[in-house]
Amino acid sequence: MLPLNTKEDGKEQANGKRKIMEVGPWGGNGGTPWDDGIYNGVREITVVHGHCIDSITVVYDKNGKPFRAETCGGRGGTQTAEIKLEYPDEYIVSVTGHYGTMVYGGTPIIRSLKFQSNRRTFGPFGMDEGTPFTYTLDGGKIVGLKGRNGWYIDAIGFHVSPAPARLFDRVQKSFRRLGSSVTFGAQRN
Repeated sequence: MLPLNTKEDGKEQANGKRKIMEVGPWGGNGGTPWDDGIYNGVREITVVHGHCIDSITVVYDKNGKPFRAETCGGRGGTQTAEIKLEYPDEYIVSVTGHYGTMVYGGTPIIRSLKFQSNRRTFGPFGMDEGTPFTYTLDGGKIVGLKGRNGWYIDAIGFHVSPAPARLFDRVQKSFRRLGSSVTFGAQRN
Protein backbone atom coordinates (compact mmCIF):
# COMPACT_ATOMS: atom_id res chain seq x y z
CA MET A 1 0.00 0.00 0.00
CA LEU A 2 1.31 3.44 -0.84
CA PRO A 3 1.62 6.34 1.57
CA LEU A 4 -1.60 8.33 1.73
CA ASN A 5 -0.33 11.62 3.07
CA THR A 6 2.82 13.47 4.04
CA LYS A 7 2.64 16.30 6.54
CA GLU A 8 4.65 18.34 8.98
CA ASP A 9 3.99 17.39 12.59
CA GLY A 10 5.14 20.67 14.11
CA LYS A 11 7.57 19.08 16.58
CA GLU A 12 10.95 20.73 16.30
CA GLN A 13 14.12 18.68 16.13
CA ALA A 14 17.73 19.81 15.84
CA ASN A 15 17.44 19.99 12.05
CA GLY A 16 13.93 21.54 11.94
CA LYS A 17 10.55 19.92 11.45
CA ARG A 18 10.18 16.20 10.79
CA LYS A 19 8.30 14.94 7.77
CA ILE A 20 5.62 12.47 8.82
CA MET A 21 4.08 10.02 6.39
CA GLU A 22 0.75 8.23 6.87
CA VAL A 23 0.49 4.68 5.51
CA GLY A 24 -2.45 2.30 5.41
CA PRO A 25 -4.90 1.40 6.66
CA TRP A 26 -5.06 -2.31 5.96
CA GLY A 27 -8.19 -4.23 6.90
CA GLY A 28 -11.92 -3.61 6.72
CA ASN A 29 -14.33 -0.68 6.86
CA GLY A 30 -16.19 -1.72 10.02
CA GLY A 31 -15.96 0.05 13.34
CA THR A 32 -15.12 3.71 13.83
CA PRO A 33 -11.90 5.57 12.96
CA TRP A 34 -9.19 6.06 15.60
CA ASP A 35 -5.88 7.87 15.46
CA ASP A 36 -3.40 7.93 18.34
CA GLY A 37 -1.59 10.90 16.80
CA ILE A 38 2.11 11.54 16.25
CA TYR A 39 4.78 11.09 18.92
CA ASN A 40 8.56 10.79 19.17
CA GLY A 41 8.40 6.99 19.07
CA VAL A 42 6.88 3.80 20.46
CA ARG A 43 7.97 2.49 23.88
CA GLU A 44 5.50 -0.39 24.44
CA ILE A 45 2.66 -2.19 22.65
CA THR A 46 0.10 -4.44 24.34
CA VAL A 47 -1.78 -6.75 21.97
CA VAL A 48 -4.82 -8.72 23.18
CA HIS A 49 -5.65 -11.50 20.75
CA GLY A 50 -7.25 -14.87 20.14
CA HIS A 51 -8.74 -15.68 16.72
CA CYS A 52 -8.05 -12.07 15.72
CA ILE A 53 -6.55 -8.88 17.14
CA ASP A 54 -9.05 -7.82 19.79
CA SER A 55 -7.31 -4.68 21.06
CA ILE A 56 -4.09 -2.69 21.02
CA THR A 57 -2.72 -0.27 23.62
CA VAL A 58 0.43 1.73 22.85
CA VAL A 59 2.74 3.63 25.18
CA TYR A 60 4.50 6.32 23.17
CA ASP A 61 7.38 8.64 23.95
CA LYS A 62 6.12 12.20 24.26
CA ASN A 63 9.05 14.59 24.66
CA GLY A 64 11.07 12.14 26.77
CA LYS A 65 8.17 10.87 28.91
CA PRO A 66 5.91 7.81 28.52
CA PHE A 67 2.39 8.57 27.26
CA ARG A 68 -0.24 5.80 27.27
CA ALA A 69 -2.79 6.14 24.45
CA GLU A 70 -6.37 4.90 24.81
CA THR A 71 -6.95 1.20 24.19
CA CYS A 72 -8.36 0.60 20.71
CA GLY A 73 -10.62 -2.36 19.99
CA GLY A 74 -12.85 -4.50 22.17
CA ARG A 75 -12.68 -6.39 25.45
CA GLY A 76 -12.34 -9.94 24.09
CA GLY A 77 -9.27 -12.04 23.50
CA THR A 78 -7.73 -14.98 25.32
CA GLN A 79 -4.06 -13.97 25.26
CA THR A 80 -2.12 -10.81 26.03
CA ALA A 81 1.31 -10.00 24.61
CA GLU A 82 3.40 -7.12 25.97
CA ILE A 83 6.11 -5.71 23.73
CA LYS A 84 8.63 -3.55 25.61
CA LEU A 85 11.12 -1.83 23.37
CA GLU A 86 14.51 -0.56 24.53
CA TYR A 87 13.54 2.98 23.57
CA PRO A 88 15.11 5.14 22.11
CA ASP A 89 17.67 2.73 20.63
CA GLU A 90 15.04 0.18 19.55
CA TYR A 91 12.12 1.10 17.30
CA ILE A 92 9.53 -0.61 15.08
CA VAL A 93 10.66 -0.95 11.44
CA SER A 94 8.19 -3.50 10.04
CA VAL A 95 4.63 -4.70 10.59
CA THR A 96 3.10 -7.70 8.87
CA GLY A 97 -0.22 -9.40 9.36
CA HIS A 98 -3.42 -10.75 7.88
CA TYR A 99 -6.94 -9.37 7.57
CA GLY A 100 -10.13 -11.21 6.75
CA THR A 101 -13.51 -12.22 8.08
CA MET A 102 -14.09 -14.49 11.07
CA VAL A 103 -17.60 -15.50 9.97
CA TYR A 104 -19.14 -15.94 6.54
CA GLY A 105 -20.50 -12.62 5.30
CA GLY A 106 -18.77 -10.62 8.05
CA THR A 107 -16.62 -7.56 7.49
CA PRO A 108 -12.82 -7.95 7.38
CA ILE A 109 -10.88 -7.38 10.60
CA ILE A 110 -7.21 -7.68 11.52
CA ARG A 111 -6.61 -11.40 12.09
CA SER A 112 -2.89 -11.29 12.95
CA LEU A 113 0.02 -8.91 13.54
CA LYS A 114 3.78 -9.33 13.77
CA PHE A 115 6.06 -6.43 14.72
CA GLN A 116 9.75 -6.23 13.93
CA SER A 117 12.10 -3.76 15.54
CA ASN A 118 15.59 -2.88 14.39
CA ARG A 119 16.70 -5.59 16.90
CA ARG A 120 13.96 -8.21 17.47
CA THR A 121 10.74 -9.81 16.16
CA PHE A 122 7.50 -9.96 18.18
CA GLY A 123 4.69 -12.33 17.21
CA PRO A 124 2.81 -13.32 15.20
CA PHE A 125 -0.21 -12.62 17.40
CA GLY A 126 -3.68 -13.86 16.41
CA MET A 127 -4.37 -16.21 13.47
CA ASP A 128 -2.42 -16.04 10.19
CA GLU A 129 -5.58 -16.35 8.07
CA GLY A 130 -6.93 -14.12 5.31
CA THR A 131 -5.18 -11.60 3.10
CA PRO A 132 -1.55 -10.94 4.07
CA PHE A 133 -0.12 -7.42 4.28
CA THR A 134 3.39 -6.13 4.92
CA TYR A 135 4.76 -2.70 5.61
CA THR A 136 8.53 -2.42 5.93
CA LEU A 137 10.16 0.92 6.56
CA ASP A 138 13.38 1.71 4.78
CA GLY A 139 15.15 4.18 7.03
CA GLY A 140 12.12 5.07 9.13
CA LYS A 141 10.22 4.22 12.31
CA ILE A 142 6.61 4.11 13.41
CA VAL A 143 5.63 7.11 15.56
CA GLY A 144 1.86 6.58 15.78
CA LEU A 145 -0.92 4.08 15.06
CA LYS A 146 -4.33 4.67 13.50
CA GLY A 147 -7.12 2.64 11.98
CA ARG A 148 -10.69 1.50 12.65
CA ASN A 149 -12.01 -0.31 15.72
CA GLY A 150 -15.13 -1.66 17.37
CA TRP A 151 -15.32 -5.10 18.99
CA TYR A 152 -11.96 -5.82 17.31
CA ILE A 153 -9.24 -3.99 15.42
CA ASP A 154 -10.95 -3.62 12.04
CA ALA A 155 -8.08 -1.86 10.24
CA ILE A 156 -4.60 -0.59 11.05
CA GLY A 157 -2.30 2.08 9.63
CA PHE A 158 0.73 4.02 10.80
CA HIS A 159 2.38 7.42 11.12
CA VAL A 160 6.01 7.07 9.99
CA SER A 161 9.03 9.29 10.61
CA PRO A 162 12.64 9.04 9.43
CA ALA A 163 14.69 6.88 11.81
CA PRO A 164 16.95 8.71 14.25
CA ALA A 165 20.50 9.17 13.03
CA ARG A 166 23.01 7.58 15.34
CA LEU A 167 25.93 9.69 16.53
CA PHE A 168 28.44 7.57 14.59
CA ASP A 169 26.42 8.00 11.37
CA ARG A 170 26.23 11.79 11.86
CA VAL A 171 29.99 12.04 12.55
CA GLN A 172 30.78 9.83 9.56
CA LYS A 173 28.58 11.99 7.29
CA SER A 174 30.31 15.15 8.60
CA PHE A 175 33.72 13.68 7.80
CA ARG A 176 32.59 12.80 4.28
CA ARG A 177 31.42 16.39 3.74
CA LEU A 178 34.65 17.75 5.24
CA GLY A 179 36.78 15.41 3.09
CA SER A 180 35.09 16.52 -0.12
CA SER A 181 35.86 20.20 0.58
CA VAL A 182 39.50 19.83 1.61
CA THR A 183 42.34 20.15 -0.93
CA PHE A 184 45.80 18.91 -0.17
CA GLY A 185 47.91 21.49 -1.95
CA ALA A 186 48.25 22.52 -5.54
CA GLN A 187 48.67 19.88 -8.19
CA ARG A 188 51.78 20.05 -10.31
CA ASN A 189 51.97 18.83 -13.87
